[in-house]
Amino acid sequence: MADCPKFKIDSNDTGLRFAVEECLKQLPASPVWNAQEPDSYGDFGATTTTTARNPINPSRQRKKGVVTDKDASASYTTDFTSNNHQELLQGFMFAAARHKATTVPIGLPAVPVTAVTVANGYAMADTTASTFKADMLVLASGFSNPANNGLKLVSSVSVGNVLVAGLVAEAAPPAGASVQCVGVQGGAYGISVNAGVVTLTGTNLDQLGIIPGEWIIVGGDDVNTSLVNNKGFARVDKITATALTLGKTAWTPVNEAGTGKTIRLFTGVVIKNESDPSLIKRFSYQFERTLGQDADGTQAQYVEGAVANELTLTVANADKVTMELAFVGCDSVNRTGAQGLKAGSRPGLLQADAINTSSHVKRLAFSIVGDPKPLMAFSTDLELTINNNASGAKAIGVLGNFDINVGTFDVGGSNTGYFQDVRALDAVNNNADVTMDLIMALNNTAYAFDVPLMGLSNGMLNVEKDQAVTVPLDNEAGESDFGHTLLYVYFPYCPSYI
Repeated sequence: MADCPKFKIDSNDTGLRFAVEECLKQLPASPVWNAQEPDSYGDFGATTTTTARNPINPSRQRKKGVVTDKDASASYTTDFTSNNHQELLQGFMFAAARHKATTVPIGLPAVPVTAVTVANGYAMADTTASTFKADMLVLASGFSNPANNGLKLVSSVSVGNVLVAGLVAEAAPPAGASVQCVGVQGGAYGISVNAGVVTLTGTNLDQLGIIPGEWIIVGGDDVNTSLVNNKGFARVDKITATALTLGKTAWTPVNEAGTGKTIRLFTGVVIKNESDPSLIKRFSYQFERTLGQDADGTQAQYVEGAVANELTLTVANADKVTMELAFVGCDSVNRTGAQGLKAGSRPGLLQADAINTSSHVKRLAFSIVGDPKPLMAFSTDLELTINNNASGAKAIGVLGNFDINVGTFDVGGSNTGYFQDVRALDAVNNNADVTMDLIMALNNTAYAFDVPLMGLSNGMLNVEKDQAVTVPLDNEAGESDFGHTLLYVYFPYCPSYI
């Protein structure tokens, strides 16, 4: 068959990956290029500026210009899925994820599980094994034998081993096998309600690794592991050894004892913007957009030294949840097929379902701080935005940006809700302290976004003939008493009743 020349590249022949840089514009020795599934692109690559000479001369003609500047950027829109945002969200929050015990920390090398034995359980490096504790709930996945996967209860921990019951010997687990803490099975935890203050009571509650402002899930699927009337998502506002004060709950709390039960609490991975300077970290990335084949191989475009700038999470009625991500880069370079792609591993794309806005959104609530009653029961759309106000740093002798400046961490957005009563309008007029949370769940995983403090604006009612009255609200968040503006929790496991 003839080797016919190609005169174009189709968009479906392109691909997108990113790698985390070691330092700005510098990849680690063995970078991992993570696959992404863009629905569309915004500005991607470089905009080059030229400046022409225009001397005074009889011919009145310009001279050819010279290249004087370059602005690099990478932006794209993608569906929100279970596995495509956590590593990048660290960049937008300027903070590393806070993990419970795990062999697969986000953005860090995985700790191999070297063996599974009936007597000793999951074998791993002791520095990791020692972070697990008895009574932890762990999620095991990726093992060859199905009995070694799933939700497990840790019975004990010894040097380099995490023991659970019911395992089958597996001398050499696959490279992707993992074990991660997803909660705890405690004692007879109960709920008390006193003057509007909701408290989960028990023992050793300060040993769970929970921080103020974090969301948890109270109760498992089995009757003996959950309360009857108090179960589901809750935000922990205060922590002592014997009590968790729950500032927000997805249920109507009532007094209830957990006598005779072993209540389960499920926890997740937390990413939030940090107030402690020692915990603030700037992540930078390189983006690789392959551009199909030339005569010699795969050609590609790279945006280097990319710092997370703007993120928009869009939750529209009867649709899927999407994200628009935008990065400010230092430079953009192109590589021919002969030059080839940059070095590094390129794992296959992990398949994941999109989150729909009809059945996978479990909670979307705006309420006045301290008052659990939502300002509206239902909404038609939501946008949650992050803006790091990033811009390129220019210097003589540098084409492009030698660094990236970042400004104020802005969180805001908009929401249109169905008008119920004038409380939403009064919240705008009175500049009330408002809090918002969005919780989504699918396939026994869950994702919570919490804005503890925001102010509302707009509030101009939409009244149209034969239509329900709606109220559009714009919002702007601020630093809360927790010390953060936005907190995200990824639950690797949540009960089936969610």
